Amino acid sequence: MLAAMPQPPSPASRDEPVIRERGDACPGALRLHAADDGFLARVRLPGGLLTARQASVLALAADRFGDGHLELTSRGNVQLRGLADGCGAGLAELLDGAGLLPAPSHERVRNIVATPMSGLDGTGGPGGPDGLDGPERPDAPAWAMEFDRLLCASPWAAALSGRFLFAFDDGRGDVASLGPDVAVLGRAAGRALVRLGRAADAVELAGPEAPRAALVAARYFLDAAADAGTQAWRVSELPAEHALKAPEFARRLVAAGIAAAAVGAVDRPYAAPPRPGLHGAGGHDGAPTLCVLPPLGRVGSTQWRVLAQIAEEGSGGLRVTPWRSVILPSVKTDAPARVEDAGLVIAPDSPWETVTACTGRPGCAKSLADVRADARAVADRARGPLPVHWSGCERRCGHPRGTAWVDLVATGAGYRIAAPGRPVRDDVRPPELAAALADARTDPDVVKK
Repeated sequence: MLAAMPQPPSPASRDEPVIRERGDACPGALRLHAADDGFLARVRLPGGLLTARQASVLALAADRFGDGHLELTSRGNVQLRGLADGCGAGLAELLDGAGLLPAPSHERVRNIVATPMSGLDGTGGPGGPDGLDGPERPDAPAWAMEFDRLLCASPWAAALSGRFLFAFDDGRGDVASLGPDVAVLGRAAGRALVRLGRAADAVELAGPEAPRAALVAARYFLDAAADAGTQAWRVSELPAEHALKAPEFARRLVAAGIAAAAVGAVDRPYAAPPRPGLHGAGGHDGAPTLCVLPPLGRVGSTQWRVLAQIAEEGSGGLRVTPWRSVILPSVKTDAPARVEDAGLVIAPDSPWETVTACTGRPGCAKSLADVRADARAVADRARGPLPVHWSGCERRCGHPRGTAWVDLVATGAGYRIAAPGRPVRDDVRPPELAAALADARTDPDVVKK
């Protein structure tokens, strides 16, 4: 059986500068988005971190105001769908009471991912820069939590777009490969690198200064964006003449009292996402960690409450990953059976491991197909090494970042299938989908690279 493992990041060229005439309409927990199935709220979870109580409150919110489901996003956040018109005040009160809205003015800019298995997998995953091993790795979630505190305490930071992304990586290279605007990467001897966008160079500094350095990077970006006058939302959207530079970033850090130095091109480590199932006893109490995969990142409130209960019995918290999975630290021996009984995936050979999809019909007016139903219909018959993303329209919402992947886009007459190194197939009809997709995911010229 072919293992459904993601591929390492593929090289990406710099995006063309973007000039905008409108503001960022990215949804949040307070700014709801109108969809065909009701309103949508996106609750930011810096580092993907949730207490068991907060998780339970999200399930309550889904039942009380929404369609009884939670959606996990590609940035480790949670979405509530099917919200009724006029529910905003009640939803905000419920979330605020659980500590999920610490700074209402900043809630859309708290896009912060962190290595989800940091401190939980014993060895710390594969070696990173300078041969960094598990015991030396920094606590990436702790970095993320401290940075979130600093971000929310900085009034000017509310000017960031809801798409700007910060990543705190313990050195293995998992979340740093997601195309963040500011990436912090753990180094040996308590050091850290900070990279801006897709730049090959970086700035090196003491690890404990990493959260403050990331905040300086955000201010540097906002200054550059203001000078450019293009309303850039991401580092990659800045015009070349306003691109962020490591030497200038280092100068700004030193001016802020942070000892730092620009360094040349550095290696980009890469680690695949955590796979579903039990992981070694790396936590403080020696208990294993369980990685749970909800198919297509969608969880019913009853299923979610099972995860919250297991978290309460273990470490007291859980972690939502940017790969639409959930990490449960320090689980008891009966946890895997309970998760499977709830209809969630913990098998590392599941066909759902690298299959993602946008909302599709009936929730999205732009979608030309019920992509989730179509994905479910062929998932077990269309396995392969390459990830696949199903899109209901050309926008390709939620598609994988920085990896080689198979692209299915609904055309109204079927699907267009594009895969690296393969001719594009247009208007593939449902009876042909399973065979065509399996073929696209197993191209030998791509897999062997």
